[in-house]
Amino acid sequence: MEAASSDQYRSSSSSASSPVRRYYLPKPGAGALRRPISFEDSPDWDDIHLDDNIHLAASASIDSSAYPSPSPSLPSASASGAAAASASACRERKVAGATLVWKDLTVSSLSATTNRFSDRLVKSSNGYALPATLTVIMGPARSGKSTLLRAIAGRLSATQRMYGEVFVNGAKSRLPYGSYGYVDRDDVLIDSLTVREMLYFSALLQLPGFLSSKKSIVEDAIAAMSLGDHADKLIGGHCFMKRLPNGERRRVSIARELVMRPHVLFIDEPLYNLDSVSALLLMVTLKKLASTGCTIIFTMYQSSTEVFGLFDRICLLSNGNTLFFGETLACLQHFSNAGFPCPIMQSPSDHFLRAINTDFDRIIAMCKNLQDDQGDFSSVSMDTAVAIRTLEATYKQSAESVAVESMIAKLTDKEGPYLKSKGKASDATRIVVLTWRSLLIMSRDWKYYWSRLALYMFIALSIGTTFSDIGHSLSSVMVRVSAIFAFVSFVILLSVSGVPAHIDEVKIYCHEETNRHSGAMVFLLGHVLSSIPFLFLVSISSSLVFYYLIGLRNELSLVMYFVVTIFMCLLANEALMMIVAYIWLETYKCTITLVCLYVIMMLVAGYFRIRDTLPYAVWTYPLSFISFHTYVVQGLVENEYVGTSFAVGQIRSIPGVQAVRGSYDISSSASAKWVNLLALLLMAIGYRIVLYMLLRLNARKHARRLGRWRSCWSGIHSSV
Repeated sequence: MEAASSDQYRSSSSSASSPVRRYYLPKPGAGALRRPISFEDSPDWDDIHLDDNIHLAASASIDSSAYPSPSPSLPSASASGAAAASASACRERKVAGATLVWKDLTVSSLSATTNRFSDRLVKSSNGYALPATLTVIMGPARSGKSTLLRAIAGRLSATQRMYGEVFVNGAKSRLPYGSYGYVDRDDVLIDSLTVREMLYFSALLQLPGFLSSKKSIVEDAIAAMSLGDHADKLIGGHCFMKRLPNGERRRVSIARELVMRPHVLFIDEPLYNLDSVSALLLMVTLKKLASTGCTIIFTMYQSSTEVFGLFDRICLLSNGNTLFFGETLACLQHFSNAGFPCPIMQSPSDHFLRAINTDFDRIIAMCKNLQDDQGDFSSVSMDTAVAIRTLEATYKQSAESVAVESMIAKLTDKEGPYLKSKGKASDATRIVVLTWRSLLIMSRDWKYYWSRLALYMFIALSIGTTFSDIGHSLSSVMVRVSAIFAFVSFVILLSVSGVPAHIDEVKIYCHEETNRHSGAMVFLLGHVLSSIPFLFLVSISSSLVFYYLIGLRNELSLVMYFVVTIFMCLLANEALMMIVAYIWLETYKCTITLVCLYVIMMLVAGYFRIRDTLPYAVWTYPLSFISFHTYVVQGLVENEYVGTSFAVGQIRSIPGVQAVRGSYDISSSASAKWVNLLALLLMAIGYRIVLYMLLRLNARKHARRLGRWRSCWSGIHSSV
C-alpha cells in the first residue's frame, strides 16, 4: 500500500527536483538504516529506559539540510559520516518518549438547551502516538481537533466530559506533572524579558533543584529550538529593536515547555499566524526534536506540501468523526480509494480539507452560475456531505482501520514503564521567583509605574502650583480641602493608565496556573511584594511635591502620615484594578468599569455633599463606606486640621475641626486619622481576599457553574 500511495503522490509532482520527491521517495541505502516504530512495530518495553537527564541540545547535531521523510527514517547514507555521528549522539542522549493510545474516545459538552452533556464534539476516536514521531490531528474549523488534543492531554474544561480510555505506555492512567508539555495556540509571553530570562524564570517556577542545573537545562532548550541568535533579545523589543518575529515567539513558547524535559509534547496549532518559511523552519525543528525520542502530538488546520512531508501519522477529523488515522502516505491512497484522488500540483492537506470542509458548500452555491475566461467552476463541484460519509465508510472497512485496532491491542496488551512526576518547585521558591520576575518586569516596562509616576508628578505640580500661596487664614481652609480632594481624586483616577500592564500580568498567571506552574496565593504574594517598592516611590515623590507646594504643616510626623496614606490608598486601588482586570481581561472594558467606579466613589466621599445628608439607601450605605476617597480625604484633612485653631478677630479663635466641619465632616479625636488609615489597610487586604477567592473559584469550580448558567440562559433566551 505504501508503494502505491507513494506512486499516487509522486504523480502530482511536476519535476524530479521538487520537494515532494525529496520528502517521499526512499533514498539509496536508507533501508540499511534503523527505522523507528511503524504500523508493524510495537515498542519493546524491556528495551526502553526512562532517563530523566535529557539533553535536548543533541537535536542540534542533526543535519538540518537532510529533511526527514514522513515515515520516521533517518537521513540517507549519502552523508554517512555526519549522519552516523548524529544518530550516535541521538542514541546516547535519547529522550524516553511515551506511547499514547486513545480508544473509543468521545467528548461531550454542555448542551445549551438541555443543560446536559449531550453535544458530542469528538465521536469514538481511535489512535496512538509513538516515541520519535510527529502525529498531527488535522481537520477544518470546528472539527474537534483542539478538543481531541486536550482530551488526550487530560486538560478538558469543566463544561466538557470525556468518555473512552487513554493509555500511557500501555497503562490506563493520566500523564503526571512534568511528564508532558502543552503549548496553547496563542503565545502568552512577557515582552519585557529576554528569551533566556523567560526560559530561566520558567525553569525556576517548574523545576526543583539548584540554580546551576537549571541554567544548563535552559541552554539545552534554547539549542533544541534553534534560538541561540535570539537568546539575549527582548521578546517585545524596544525603541531601537523590533519585537521577535512570530516564528521565534512560537519557538519560545515551545521551549518554555521543554525546560520540563517532557516525554510527550502537545502543541495546539504550532503554525498559527506563521508564514510559509517560518512554518517550515519550525516544523523541521520539531522533527529534529522528535528524532531525540520525544512523542509530539499537534493540531493543524492546513499545511504546505513541504510541511506535510514531515508528518509521520495523521488523524483526520470532520465534525468530530475520524475519517482516517494512519501514515501520511496511506492517507493519500485512502482518498484515492474513496474516489477523491489528489489532483496534480495540489497540496495534499489542501485536497483533504477541500473534500471535508462543509464551508465549501457555500462557495459551490456562489460559484455555480459563474464562469471565467478559462471556463466554468467544474472543479468545485464535490458534495461535501457525501465526501465525508464516503470517506468515513471507506475508512471503517479499510486495512488501515484494522491495522490501527491491531496496533492499539498490541500497545495496550502489556504495560510499559510508569511515568513518574519529576517534582515541582516549592511555593516559597515560586513566591521569590515571581517577586523577582515582577520587579524586573516593572522596572523595564513603562506601562506599569513609570508612566504613572510621570503623570502623578505632573498632576502634583499642576495642583500644587494652582493652590500655592493661599496662606493659613480661616478663608484658606476650604481651598486646601479642595486641593487635597483634587489631588487624591486625580491620583486614583490616573491609575487606570496601568490597566494594560495588569491585564498582561493576569494573562500570564492564567497561563501558568493552567500548566500548574503557579497558584493563586503564590501569584498574589508575588504581585504584592514586587509592587510595594514602586508604589511607595510613586507615593513619596508625588506627595512631597504636592505637600510643600500648597503649604501644609511642616512637621515630619504629619508629612509621613500623608505619604503613608497615599501609599495605602494606592495599595488598595491596585487590588481593585487586579479584580477588574481579572474579570474582563480587556483594556477598554476595564478602563470604563474603573472610571465609573472612581466617579461614584468621588460623589459619595463627603466633599460634594456631607455623608450624613446623602440618601441612606445605596449612597451612604454601602457606597460611601467602600470608597477610597472617603477615608483618604477624611484622614488627610484630620491630619492637617485636628489640633489647630484659627483666629476670629483679635480675641476669639475657633478650632480647625470646626472651621472644616461646615463643608466637610471630620472627627475632632486625635486618633480618628489612624482609624481612616486602618480602614484603608483593611480595604487593601479585603480586596486581595476577594481576588484570591475569584482565582480559586475560577480554577476549581467557578468555570463549570458559569458554563451551566450560561447554557441555561441561552436555552431560556432561545425558547423565548
